[in-house]
Amino acid sequence: MVSKTDRKMERERRHIRVRRKISGTAERPRLCVYRSNKNLFVQVIDDVAGKTIVQASTMDKEVKTKHANKEAAKEVGTLIAKRAGEKKIKEVVFDRGGYIYHGVVEELAEAARAGGLEF
Repeated sequence: MVSKTDRKMERERRHIRVRRKISGTAERPRLCVYRSNKNLFVQVIDDVAGKTIVQASTMDKEVKTKHANKEAAKEVGTLIAKRAGEKKIKEVVFDRGGYIYHGVVEELAEAARAGGLEF
């Protein structure tokens, strides 16, 4: 009998595999993406100090679209780029969180690049 694959577990495996290779420092922190069914969360993290520097999500007041779709991803991407710019962060390492670089994750990355982040 063929068993059904657990998508959440597969994403977590991919995320662990990616996290072995990338890490955020104070000079170049990690831009981490988490996507749930309803919301989209983004953090800029310094892994050496173990601190979140800035964060943005679809639950913020500045974001008008309250779903995890492409329009919301554009808004969250520009918001995280603006907040990171206020903290004088220009370069980041992009951590797609085990998600495929397509759709919502791609729109978020393009909006963050357009907002001034380099990765």
